[in-house]
Amino acid sequence: MTPISRSSISSAVAFLVVSMVSAGCFAPIAAFAQGAPDYAAIVAAPDRSDADRKTDERRDPIKLLEFSGARPGTKVLDMGAGGGYSSELMARGVAPGGTVYAQNPPDFPERGKARFDARLQTPGGKNIVGLTRPFDDPVPADVHDLDLITFLFFYHDTTYMNVDRAAMNRKLFDALKPGGILIIADHSARLGDGTTVGKTLHRIEQAAVQREVENAGFKLVGEGNFWRHPEDPRDFSIQPVSGKPVDEFALKFQKPN
Repeated sequence: MTPISRSSISSAVAFLVVSMVSAGCFAPIAAFAQGAPDYAAIVAAPDRSDADRKTDERRDPIKLLEFSGARPGTKVLDMGAGGGYSSELMARGVAPGGTVYAQNPPDFPERGKARFDARLQTPGGKNIVGLTRPFDDPVPADVHDLDLITFLFFYHDTTYMNVDRAAMNRKLFDALKPGGILIIADHSARLGDGTTVGKTLHRIEQAAVQREVENAGFKLVGEGNFWRHPEDPRDFSIQPVSGKPVDEFALKFQKPN
């Protein structure tokens, strides 16, 4: 048998890699090709506000950033951004070179809008672009090929608002590039509650979210358990904050290639 030279093996491997890239085999990870930043350093940045650090105590932001996989240079949409706490975390995670589009609805309260606008003037908000758009039409036509969408603790609110959730989820699907990621986190409702307790308890059943999102074409690819509290009976409102443990789920969906 004639021995195979090392150069022949290298050439074959190179040809295989080029062929796979050309065929789009690496598309799911292409958006996150750069290495992960130091998420702990991001959270510990000295210029973050005291209010955000207080929120960190119940939000465990390092685990959220790890779960999201935010990378420098990527494009993110933060749905229901509110005052911009998660928007800024993501903005720091995708810097340098990345952008976070932070969506809030047109009827967003003035107090929250003022907090968000103030955040845009800080160093941590310099790569955040505010979008005042309805939930079921969240991005303008020139915002597309997103790498990541986050939808944190606001999906349940869309169940009692004037929102076409099926249209919303299709818009999110269309806004992502193939292989792009959608992260949805929310407060858990009891089995069987579905979407019926969004206004009363500010919760939603995990299975209802998964069903609606998958109907838009997404595939569930991961679940984060870092906000789980199985001792929560899930029968009380999370507003106002009571200090009781609240069970919260985090789901990772992907747009297929």
